[in-house]
Amino acid sequence: MLKWENLDQLPAFQELKNEKHVDLAEVMTGAAGADRVKSMSVPMAEGLAYNYAAKEVDESVLAKLVKLAEEAQLSEKFEELYNGAVVNTGEKRLVLHQLTRGQLGKAVEADGTDKRAFYKKQQDRIAEFANKVHAGEIVNAAGEKFTTVVQIGIGGSDLGPRAMYLALENWARKHGCFKMEAHFISNVDPDDASAVLQGIDVAHSIFVLVSKSGTTLETLTNESFVKDALKKAGLDPAKHMIAVTSETSPLAKSADYLAAFYMDDYIGGRYSSTSAVGGAVLSLAFGPDVFAAFLDGAHKADETALEKDPLKNPAMLDALIGVYERNVLGYPCTAVLPYSQALSRFPAHLQQLDMESNGKSVNRFGEPVNYVTGSIIFGEPGTNGQHSFYQLLHQGTTIVPLQFIAFRKSQIENDVDIQGSTSQQKLCANVAAQIVAFACGKKDENRNKNFEGHRPSSIIIGDQLTPETLGALLAHYENKVMFQGFLWNVNSFDQEGVQLGKVLAKRVLAHETEGALAVYSELLNI
Repeated sequence: MLKWENLDQLPAFQELKNEKHVDLAEVMTGAAGADRVKSMSVPMAEGLAYNYAAKEVDESVLAKLVKLAEEAQLSEKFEELYNGAVVNTGEKRLVLHQLTRGQLGKAVEADGTDKRAFYKKQQDRIAEFANKVHAGEIVNAAGEKFTTVVQIGIGGSDLGPRAMYLALENWARKHGCFKMEAHFISNVDPDDASAVLQGIDVAHSIFVLVSKSGTTLETLTNESFVKDALKKAGLDPAKHMIAVTSETSPLAKSADYLAAFYMDDYIGGRYSSTSAVGGAVLSLAFGPDVFAAFLDGAHKADETALEKDPLKNPAMLDALIGVYERNVLGYPCTAVLPYSQALSRFPAHLQQLDMESNGKSVNRFGEPVNYVTGSIIFGEPGTNGQHSFYQLLHQGTTIVPLQFIAFRKSQIENDVDIQGSTSQQKLCANVAAQIVAFACGKKDENRNKNFEGHRPSSIIIGDQLTPETLGALLAHYENKVMFQGFLWNVNSFDQEGVQLGKVLAKRVLAHETEGALAVYSELLNI
């Protein structure tokens, strides 16, 4: 029988508080450090590996974390989730994003349909549509092929798909499967839509409107902006737009779109990159086969999350160490540092994924919790970050746990040797150096040049960033966030925190304001 208990009610959590802190500088130095790096690594899907040698854990701490995972019933709760339990207690919904990329357990039925069959049908419909666009069977009003796709959406309808597109753009060009250039419009700021529209040929562009409800204010405003631009160019918007929405939304059967592809309420926006939300734009940009490979990588990572031994389950172990850092060691932030320019927007996506999911102050039953939850997520690609905020990470007063991501090979594979090493080797050298520098530090009599060290980090290492490894990386973090939500006993799958501002904004626009809200409205000339 499942027990949904608060973290501070679990005996292992109390035991973790009494654990002796690991001296990173000591354990990461010399031969002991070398042995530690070799031994503290967990295989992930698609040839990736999660290495946690530079984290503040030892055998004793790990044993308590294993006990914590068992007491929190992490594996059992995941099983409940993928078998169709109503895990989203805030909205009384199933949580089915893993089902978009494969079946993990028994068949899940909802709304009178097999949900895996539903998601697969949408993927197949998108693939057929994308193939017809690429073949010139679906064309613009002049009978010419579309060359550009533009996604109109906000939040999870933008951040995830945009990050995935940027991650694979260079790879697709190199491997001859780049089909269409993609752009994204998300901000209701008219400068966003205007900048995109000025940089594309609208006559040869197809627009993907993403709104589950069909009523999202920012998205519909940007749709109107785009439609106005199309009309001014003498084009029929209905021949240039498709919708990704729910079957019950006003967009589903509208003649204003070439086609409509469906999602449902069981997949939150931040978890939707492997649904039709990411499927339409990525299939148009790179072809359905690339999107299918991306899904396959995500499914294989989901399968690794089924492992019941936390020390062999990379997502669960990552989650447990993260909760130990947040709730026992007291570290409020986590920096995600991909040493891959292709992952330039991946930290932004993870910021939403993590902070929108676990930024909660009440448990699954609406009761206040007496411990901190969630982590403040930020990050930028290396090595740019080294010349920016790494100063605070190395010598600041706040210790920030770090999560590095690195690949042995670049996506282009035609690197040049400069001064005895390639660019990729220089990039990887920086990763290795930073991990050890953060952990071990450097003593100097000049306090300005002294590095205390004791800054914990982990690294996910892969051979190359491909559609498969990207899918595995995405699913790893989705599952990590899920397991942490289980540990904190919060509902990781609603997002009431984004709703209040929307409600007040509508009041401002309707001029139904008073007090401070009225004055701010006047200051902004609304």
